[in-house]
Amino acid sequence: LMCSCRRGGGLQQTGGPLRLSCAASGFVLPYNIGWFRQVPGKEREGVACIGSNGRSTYYQDSVKGRFTISRDGAKNTVYLQMNSLKPEDTAIYYCAADERARYSGSYYCTYGMFYGGKGTQVTVSS
Repeated sequence: LMCSCRRGGGLQQTGGPLRLSCAASGFVLPYNIGWFRQVPGKEREGVACIGSNGRSTYYQDSVKGRFTISRDGAKNTVYLQMNSLKPEDTAIYYCAADERARYSGSYYCTYGMFYGGKGTQVTVSS
């Protein structure tokens, strides 16, 4: 069971916005959701995660105030709104989800989530 990032990735200039979306297929999207990113040669890192069934939200320090994670239950979709993009935001972005309510957003961003999706490339030009 996989999320699939359908649209939203691409090329953007520094300072611009971009919204990623990820539709869950084959299961009902849990309240615990997350976005991760990876640059070649580096480990995957948690960018934004919601845990504790929606009561705990975590953002990596480098994206605080610029990125917003959200979900639309009716559309079974996860979103990542990215504003004020920087070249260092360039990476492959992955959506994720998990049904375990006992873990916080910080936990999920640190240790990962059960359901994973295909990545989408985001490139920010300077």
